[in-house]
Amino acid sequence: MLVFYTIFVTHMAILGYLCGMIADKRMIDVGRTVLTVMMLLLAGQIGWARGVLVLDKEWTFSRADNPEQWQRVSVPHTWNAEDGTLPDYYRGAATYRCRFDAPRARTGERTFIRFEGVSQDATVWLNGKLLGRHRGAFTAFCFELTALIKPRDNDLRVEVTNAHDPMIMPLEGDFTVFGGIYRPVSLLVLPATCFTPMDYASTGIYISQTSVTRQRAQLDVRAKVDTRGRNGELQLRTTVIDPQRQPVLKTMHNDAKSAGKFIEINGRLDIDSPLLWDGIDNPRRYRFFFELLQQGRVVDTMSVDMGLRYYSVDPDKGFFLNGRSYPLHGVNRHQDRQGMGWAITRNEHDEDMALIQEIGANCIRLAHYPHSDYFYGLCDRAGMLVWAEIPYIGKGTRAAAFEVNAKQQLTELIRQNYNHESIFCWSLFNELGGPDRPHELVEMLNELAHSEDPTRLTVAAANNDGRPENDMTDIMAYNTYPGWYWSDPNGMKWAIEWKLGKGRAIAISEYGAGASIRQHDQHVTQAPKTDGPWHPEQWQATVHEGNYAQIVAHPQLWASFVWNMFDFASAGRNEGDTRGINDKGLVTYDRRVRKDAFYFYQANWSKHPMVYITSRRHITRTEPLTDIKVYSNCPSVIITVDGVTVPVEKRDLGIFVAHGVTLHPGDNHIAAVATTAQHGTSIKDQCTWNLKTE
Repeated sequence: MLVFYTIFVTHMAILGYLCGMIADKRMIDVGRTVLTVMMLLLAGQIGWARGVLVLDKEWTFSRADNPEQWQRVSVPHTWNAEDGTLPDYYRGAATYRCRFDAPRARTGERTFIRFEGVSQDATVWLNGKLLGRHRGAFTAFCFELTALIKPRDNDLRVEVTNAHDPMIMPLEGDFTVFGGIYRPVSLLVLPATCFTPMDYASTGIYISQTSVTRQRAQLDVRAKVDTRGRNGELQLRTTVIDPQRQPVLKTMHNDAKSAGKFIEINGRLDIDSPLLWDGIDNPRRYRFFFELLQQGRVVDTMSVDMGLRYYSVDPDKGFFLNGRSYPLHGVNRHQDRQGMGWAITRNEHDEDMALIQEIGANCIRLAHYPHSDYFYGLCDRAGMLVWAEIPYIGKGTRAAAFEVNAKQQLTELIRQNYNHESIFCWSLFNELGGPDRPHELVEMLNELAHSEDPTRLTVAAANNDGRPENDMTDIMAYNTYPGWYWSDPNGMKWAIEWKLGKGRAIAISEYGAGASIRQHDQHVTQAPKTDGPWHPEQWQATVHEGNYAQIVAHPQLWASFVWNMFDFASAGRNEGDTRGINDKGLVTYDRRVRKDAFYFYQANWSKHPMVYITSRRHITRTEPLTDIKVYSNCPSVIITVDGVTVPVEKRDLGIFVAHGVTLHPGDNHIAAVATTAQHGTSIKDQCTWNLKTE
């Protein structure tokens, strides 16, 4: 079914804010604002024209290896949902077709099609005419259909392949490259003169947080307008509503000038005593209403929600948000899901964010490519600081076409996500290596990122020293796995101190260990064979305990990111208990089970009282003597076995251990009761272990 809805972009949103003000009994200046809005409505100056037709159901699909077999599918879709964890998963070509009727449009209005993500090389036709081609799996692209679209029975065809291509990033990576139209596809109905969707598929509006302090916010607005050759004076009117739903600013910008294919309107907004977006503690956001006027008449509208913030990174003191120390502790995230691959919906995005909030993280590295616009929006609203990156992974080539593709994907990442306040840095590469030293391309990408967005930092993640590209970005981070691929968990101390003291701001961008929730060893003291079948859950927890103890002991680090929040598909792996899975996640691939290490971080990061008994899934035991380890962020924990209290050692980082507990044959009921610090109330966790005897 085709879903059409008109977006009342500006004034309906204002009215929504006013309704919220009335509900909150915030009536100051409401009468005056309502009168202003009603006058606009009566004057016919509301932006009714913007509409969206979501193309989700009416698709058929055929793979090139079986071109006669067509099946009906819904978009988002991937052809690797089932085989994405197999070493020979399908990397090849396929065809999608969609027949649709044009959305209703008034005379002079224009129609565009926007693909949010197609993996990875897509060529698009409408009614037999070529619209264009896009190369890159993770960013949006847009074509205009106005001259080709028919009122009825339009034939949209998309030829797509996820085959390896030496001219398209990424050339390698420890994850499955799922093929398909795996993010939404939409038709846009816009006025003849409009904020253009054709500037790298962005919104056409860019708000730069040029200078923000607690006293004043100076914002520079840039709007790119497509007039379709129509003359007439252009103006940009901006209304700003603060996080308390109060109108604080209304201004008109007249500085319109030609900028290539578009007209660019520039303006400045000054907000006194701004209410700042303050991370997870208070992610307050402003609403910016933009009206495009042509010869004094509103012809298009746009609404942008964005928080105002400022930040800095000190090589010796770490990360600062809005002038205060704000240590960043978070996770990495891949976007795939068991049985779905990359073709996930908002429900899966919401669930991922809920789990990240539950663990208490305050930042996310969205690896190793641009993620969904919807998820960046979730980060904005949740107050998560975000590291966003392009898929320049492992290696590149010196080919001119690869350089063009790298610059294209970086430009798309930045322009499409420019107004997400959660993003504080653009990442240029991950773990480059090999004989082809790509520092020249990295230098160009660094210059491009600063040219596109002078307000944000550049960053990169490396796994080795001594490479020239490691010195090019504003800040730097390292992927290191002491206790898993080398050394022991406390080796993190050496890994950190080796890189500190060189005048650069340093973070740990990846660290961790694999774990199966079905494999247990109460006596594991060293890493198992990492590419072998045995990944006991207990060792992952031990690694994180040791690694994180060293991380918090070095406040000079500006951030640390656990690898990974979720297990994810990596078709080339054959280790742990499941082929094709990187099992370093704190949560299983299906998101159903939080591993023990998840609760270690919750005990250290979450503000909500918690208590958790580790090794709870090691239900059947054969050895009577065991330790009982509990994680909690409460000041005290009582552990009992069948109702009998046992002595408890309190360690740092929320770890409580009862040593040398003897289990009796049969069921043993383990309980942990923690007393909260604020109210003195108790919370409890419990599990049962069964001791088997011959």
